Amino acid sequence: MIFLTLFFVAFISATLFPMGSEALLVYNINQGFNLFLLLFFATIGNTLGSLVNYFLGLKGEEYLENKKILNKEKIEKYKRFFDKYGSLSLFLSWMPIIGDPLTFIAGVLKYNIKKFIFIVLIAKFLRYLFLALTTLALI
Repeated sequence: MIFLTLFFVAFISATLFPMGSEALLVYNINQGFNLFLLLFFATIGNTLGSLVNYFLGLKGEEYLENKKILNKEKIEKYKRFFDKYGSLSLFLSWMPIIGDPLTFIAGVLKYNIKKFIFIVLIAKFLRYLFLALTTLALI
């Protein structure tokens, strides 16, 4: 049950809803739960939550155009930029405040889904690994 709770908290915290899974991960590490399973469930949950953002962006492009928030020219301009530098910016998907919108924008710009999943998975794992190692060092 601990691992499923962490999975769902990590999942929700990766969507556009404000929530943090880091505190739960640190708590579970301090309680002595299996570190590898904690990292696995937190990473997978957080990555899948980012994938929800991606699909919201993918399906939301038409809405943004209809509301005059974005126009075709701007989308094409941003798409060229994101195709060139998107992989680098997606490594920041783990960061608070900017990470969730980045994954949404990747969907709006129809960034390559395979690259998206790979980069976001690595970024999320490295964040949780860093947090876990820092926690273990302080115990």
